[in-house]
Amino acid sequence: MTLTIDEAAQARTLTETAVRLTGVTKRFGKQTGTPVLDGIDLAVAPGEFVCLLGASGCGKSTLLNLIAGLDPVSSGSIEVSGGRAALMFQESALFPWLTAAGNIELALRLRGVDKARRRTEAERLLRLVRLEGAAKKRAHELSGGMRQRVALARALAQQAAVLLMDEPFAALDAITRDVLHGELTALWQETGVTVLFVTHNVREAVRLGQRVVMLSSRPGRVAREWRVDIPQPRRIEDADVAELAREITDELHREITRHGRVGVDKGASGHAS
Repeated sequence: MTLTIDEAAQARTLTETAVRLTGVTKRFGKQTGTPVLDGIDLAVAPGEFVCLLGASGCGKSTLLNLIAGLDPVSSGSIEVSGGRAALMFQESALFPWLTAAGNIELALRLRGVDKARRRTEAERLLRLVRLEGAAKKRAHELSGGMRQRVALARALAQQAAVLLMDEPFAALDAITRDVLHGELTALWQETGVTVLFVTHNVREAVRLGQRVVMLSSRPGRVAREWRVDIPQPRRIEDADVAELAREITDELHREITRHGRVGVDKGASGHAS
């Protein structure tokens, strides 16, 4: 179901939001230059799974960094439930000298969890991401998919109500990515965490998200939104997923053409990549 921006805003007149962006603009360098993001208005409900799409350079990752508090906005405001969000990157960024459990325990220590509880909590989080037997392994002993699961467990250890995911599966092979799609969906349903997920893969967005938000090419603005009413669990090859992915891909192509961009990111088409 396609929503106009006004209809989407009216549909989400919420008394409570997990993330609310109001008029968010971001410029780098000279404040008079063209902004990367311009007047972003976006509300994400508690427990909602929202996927962000757009051409390369439209400001998707910048938007996550602003929400995470890693960079200040040039103008506008951002409100996050609990005052903070956990950010997960494309690369796992595990500390190589620590074990899988040690990486998670570090996040727990920074959160103020006492030493006696850290090991038990790390073990619980490893079970949650289905890595019960990997507690003592270091990053070089883990596959790419396993490293991303540890990174996910470490993000969850921060106990933030909002999880920001910046193309976390982009570097993985198709089979591993498919498995992690299913596991992330199950984990989201189990924990109720709010997810804001950046991807350039349209089918990935449709498979995972309850809502897909497309940003325009630079400057990034909310160009269009889609509500995904396909029941979970979904498969990336499902006919309904493919049909909506084609519609979104066509609109993404039109958006890129309007802004004079040639081509789209690898994987941005409705085909799995």
